[in-house]
Parts: sequence; structure tokens; C-alpha cells
Amino acid sequence: MKKDILQAPFVKEMRAVTANMYRLGWDERNGGNISYLLDEAEVGQYLDLSHVLREIPTGFSAKPLVGKIFIVTGTGKYFKNVDGDPETNLGIIRIKEDGETAQLLWGYKDGGKFTSELPAHLMSHMARLSVDPANRVVMHSHPTNLLAMNYVHELDEAKFTHTLWEMCTECIVVFPDGVGVLPWMLCGTNEIGEATAQKMKEFRLVVWGMHGIYGAGKTMDETFGLIETVEKAAQIYMLTCNRPRVNTIRDEEMVRLAEFFGVKYRKDFLHL
Repeated sequence: MKKDILQAPFVKEMRAVTANMYRLGWDERNGGNISYLLDEAEVGQYLDLSHVLREIPTGFSAKPLVGKIFIVTGTGKYFKNVDGDPETNLGIIRIKEDGETAQLLWGYKDGGKFTSELPAHLMSHMARLSVDPANRVVMHSHPTNLLAMNYVHELDEAKFTHTLWEMCTECIVVFPDGVGVLPWMLCGTNEIGEATAQKMKEFRLVVWGMHGIYGAGKTMDETFGLIETVEKAAQIYMLTCNRPRVNTIRDEEMVRLAEFFGVKYRKDFLHL
């Protein structure tokens, strides 16, 4: 007898985090998407892994992820509806042997499919796994203050990161690897997925110019926390950017922070 899939920890996490992201205003309408690499043995406690509901082309080759199982938000689905109807708004997929097909194991019960940003997600998973095999989550959202910051700040990753680091004492400790930045690009394409994946080899956070942010991490909490911290820093920047700067966190103080907490930081993003 299989356990109730709705009681699976990974389903509960997806329900909770999507509701929270919607509540914070990060994911309006059907904006935003999440993919979460699952443990096959754990999924097997809830689903018959030999039973494939249907197959869906992914539109690109993800050979390094063959056999991997993900829970993914659906295309056109609203984060506000995930908690109330997870089986319609979420899906659990496995990458087939050809690397170009997703086998649906559960979800999308209205005939839907995974987010249109799946190529960008899977490319980012491949990039992050090559750097850190423990990375399992990719999260995309549209945080309000971060998005506003895109319009009034240079979209240069060294300058953008430095400004964010200045806003909160915790920033250089939470994201010492900085924030990657891409110019505006057409979303839902392999091109933006490839560009994001390239940045993900250096950064766990990638800003999509005038669009939103991608975050990657080991757990749902870590990934959410990365975006949450960037958004808080962007909020402080937007509250203060039109006022005279009386105080700031100096670069030498950032170095003291990073070294005290033992994090490897981007020294080239500081002015020392």
C-alpha cells in the first residue's frame, strides 16, 4: 500500500512555499515557477514509478538528468491555487531515457503540463549539480522591490551585488557568491535557459533584467531564503536611493563579516 501523496513532505513543501510566495506578492497571476529534484526512493513510497500517466516533450535535451524525478509547478497555474488543488497545479515528472521527454507520474490532472520555463529550470539544475551535487531546488519569482531596482540601477552584476551587500549586514554572508545579472531576454526560450545556466555555474542567484530572479539551493528553505534576503536588500535600496546616504557598510567591514563567518566571497566585487 502506497502512502498518500498529499502527505509527502515534498508536496507539503511546495504547497507551503507557493502560498507564501503569493502572499508576499512575488508571484502574481501565473508568474513564477519552482522545480524540485526528488529522491527516487522517497517518491517510490507514494507512487508506482512504473505507472506513467502520459509523456510530454520538453523541447530540448537534458541527457544528464535522465531518470531524475522532479516536482514542478504547472504552466498557466497560479501559485495561490496550489495549496487548495495541488494535483491540478503541480506535477511529478521523470526525464525519459531519450533526455527529451518528461514522463508524468502524478499531477496536471486537468491535462496541463509543466511550466513553460522548464528548459531554463532543467538547464539550471544541470549547471548547479555540476558545481554542487547537493543543489536540488530552482525557484523563479518576481519580487517587487528587486524588480523595481532593475529600472533605476545599472544591470552590472558586480555593481548590483555590491549595492545589495551594502543594504544589510547579513547579505555578504547569505549570498557571498554575489548575484548574476542578465539583460532583458525573451522568456520561455532555450536561449534564456542557456544564459541562465551559464550564470548558475558561478551564482546561486541570477537576475533576469526587468523580469525577476532565479535562485538555486540545497533545500526549499535555503532557496527561498536567498531570494528573500535579496528582496529585503532591494527594498531598503528603493527606500533610500533618493535620499542622501549618511551611513553605509564599508567594504572593509564586509570583508570582516565574510571572514568572521568563514564564507568564500567575491573579492572582485569589492573596492579594496
